[in-house]
Amino acid sequence: MALARHSHFLAHSSNVNCLRFGRKSGQVAATGGDDNMVNLWRMREKETKNIMSLSGHQSAVESVVFDPAERKVVAGSQAGSIKVFDLEAGKVSRTLKGHMASTTTVDYHLYGDYVASGSRDTIVKVWDLRTKSCMQTFKGHSSEVTAVSFTPDGRWLTSGEQDGVIKIWDLTAGRLLREFPDHGGAITSLEFNPEEFILVSSSADRTVRFWDVQEFALIGVTPVDNATVRLD
Repeated sequence: MALARHSHFLAHSSNVNCLRFGRKSGQVAATGGDDNMVNLWRMREKETKNIMSLSGHQSAVESVVFDPAERKVVAGSQAGSIKVFDLEAGKVSRTLKGHMASTTTVDYHLYGDYVASGSRDTIVKVWDLRTKSCMQTFKGHSSEVTAVSFTPDGRWLTSGEQDGVIKIWDLTAGRLLREFPDHGGAITSLEFNPEEFILVSSSADRTVRFWDVQEFALIGVTPVDNATVRLD
């Protein structure tokens, strides 16, 4: 399949560290950069338009994610703090503090106001946005947490680390269910098929792997020839 460039635009005044699309419409994107800003973009055919710029972080923005309704954006920073932006108001509505190093990855629960975060402090946290509190803290990674993703039913959470290990956490029991050590490089992203328990992981080892999470089994590997791959 041949890919063509959709658009090219200047997103930030310095390095761009993260980009995520809204899943509801697929037509809005959020970016975070070394300029401490979160920028929102309307993506249309042959045109990309800046629709909002959000300030509040005092350090570089390392991770972003929309809520399912695309009414909020959650952004993690190099300082470790996480800010929740209300897009209607255009300002910060919540600040979450707990990580001791950069918050490198965030994900939003599909069925509630819960956010998962991973950090260079090797810790995974789950937050309740209604109470502005940390619900769960998961320890067990031996290196920087680079990706987190809730399962489609919201009962489990997956996390990947710099050393290539993927872990699956049971949110109800609050414990580790299983881990996959198969990747030979840093996990760069974790994404689920929205209708199945099929997890797709990409890595600095230049492979994309497919996992049946219900069976805890590797079901496919796709090599990538040229460079590190990331799925967003």
